[in-house]
Amino acid sequence: MKRVLLVIIVLFSCLGFGQNNIIADDYFKRGEFVKALSLYQKLYESKKSSNYLYKIAATLQQLERYQEAQELLFQKKEKSKSPVLSIEIGYNYRLQDSLTKADYYFNDALDYIEEKSHYAYSVARKFEEHSLQDYAIKAYTKGMELQPDKNYNIQLARIYGDQGNIELMFSSYIDYLENKPSFLNNAKRAFSDFVSENSDNESNIALRRLLIQKLQLSPETYWYELLSWLYVQEKAFNKSFVQEKALYMRNPESLDRIIELAVAALDQKEYETSERIFSYVLENSQDISTLLTAHQYSIDIKTETYSEKDYGEIDKVYNQLFETFGTYRQTLSLQLSYGNFLAFYLKKPEEGSAFLKQTLDLAISPFQEASVKLKLADILVFQEKFNEALIYYTQIQANLKNSTIAQEARFKVAKTSYYKGDFDWAESQLKILKASTSQLIANDALDLKLLISDNKQEDSLRTALKLYAKADLMAYQNNSKSAIDALEQILTEHKGESITDQALYKQAKLFEKEGKYENAAANYQQIIADYREDILADDAHYYLAELYNNILGKPEDAKPLYEKIIFEHEDSIYFVEARKAYRKLRGDAIN
Repeated sequence: MKRVLLVIIVLFSCLGFGQNNIIADDYFKRGEFVKALSLYQKLYESKKSSNYLYKIAATLQQLERYQEAQELLFQKKEKSKSPVLSIEIGYNYRLQDSLTKADYYFNDALDYIEEKSHYAYSVARKFEEHSLQDYAIKAYTKGMELQPDKNYNIQLARIYGDQGNIELMFSSYIDYLENKPSFLNNAKRAFSDFVSENSDNESNIALRRLLIQKLQLSPETYWYELLSWLYVQEKAFNKSFVQEKALYMRNPESLDRIIELAVAALDQKEYETSERIFSYVLENSQDISTLLTAHQYSIDIKTETYSEKDYGEIDKVYNQLFETFGTYRQTLSLQLSYGNFLAFYLKKPEEGSAFLKQTLDLAISPFQEASVKLKLADILVFQEKFNEALIYYTQIQANLKNSTIAQEARFKVAKTSYYKGDFDWAESQLKILKASTSQLIANDALDLKLLISDNKQEDSLRTALKLYAKADLMAYQNNSKSAIDALEQILTEHKGESITDQALYKQAKLFEKEGKYENAAANYQQIIADYREDILADDAHYYLAELYNNILGKPEDAKPLYEKIIFEHEDSIYFVEARKAYRKLRGDAIN
């Protein structure tokens, strides 16, 4: 019983001790230094811990009672040769502007590392605590010189970064990586805060120079990978490709990295570079899956860049691929793509449907079957066979409930109903989809719901909304010219109605697709002039700025438009890209 009682007493004593420490720290943080000092002194009397001694000294320094702090530290110094004490004494002198004395004690701490090199880290950390970064650098550097197995380059990189010495920061990270190759992805994250798309940025130049030097000295794979990564940040995909080829030659097991680079170039509409990279993949791969992926992307590039008169060549490529690889489960993605091409580009929907229906006889999974039915339904919508399309979409919803493809099918049910002019049913489906697990579907559903709800009340006959839905269907059918004309009818016959800004915006996007950039710019300008408070204002500002900056050669006209988004549309989805483009036009070093 006595033993249990003793344990309880000790336990409560420890709890009380810990609570006093928390209270004292809280007093210190709140600036109530007299109260903090009293508690720290009691804690130090109970437990002669150096930690409490340093807290007492720090509190006395806040109260500007430097002499008391000095006496306390010297008393401890008489009993201990700890280099940390030398730093604390030096810091106390520094606070009194006695810099010569301060430096003497700081150097005394550094000298201690010569005797016991394992103290390097604790000495450096104490220097860092007092923002004595130059001394911390000396401590870490001396520690590595005396103990070659120690690697403090991460700590040095952090300090150099805080000092703004970017090149030394890069160098330290690189030195650390040389000994710890597993740090590669962390290095990329660290570097990404300092490099930009601008290859002439000082940080880019410094990092590029360091990496090339490392490659010349020791051609390790991680230097190639880092240099390739840097070129991708600069959108210099050709230069990145050179590095990736060198990497592949050293380890020709997988072309995945080269495929990722080709896709990145494609995302940036660098079609020629992307095509060249995919050609390299095709020349160097024997894997059927890899070959099919590369062929698929290559055809997508051709479809995007060829004019209508050259579509026959693309048709030949598809058929050559089916002759080579066959039509079976593994080529299903290619078959879906060809069905889409026949219907939407060659305008042969019956052929597209007939081709795709053959794939339903293959040994495919339920999800693959759903993908085929989804495309068949899309083609039926293209043909304006809405009721037949709705059957396929509904089957997908019923067979694969709550899946992403089922949600996509529900959205297409709503979109098809909207094309038909059945706006109330479409709206009811869209309300459900606002909570879709797919953010893209949820956003599309919300946009379409707002279009319907904002415009169906104004006109009981919904004439303008029906005409807009018809134009939307024409755009879906790749009939841009007819869609533009239908939207022009809205702008003429329904001028001033709530749908006007939507019609202007939709028409502007179609003008861009047709290469009529001045017409598109005029539409965006009208939205900005007449609908600056409406939902499409930021879209119009951004896309007009993009036209001026990237196509029409008027970067100075783009600058105020980007600026408008930055300062008046902070919640816009274009905010980040607008800020980046604006700073680049202004000549900033973009981090």
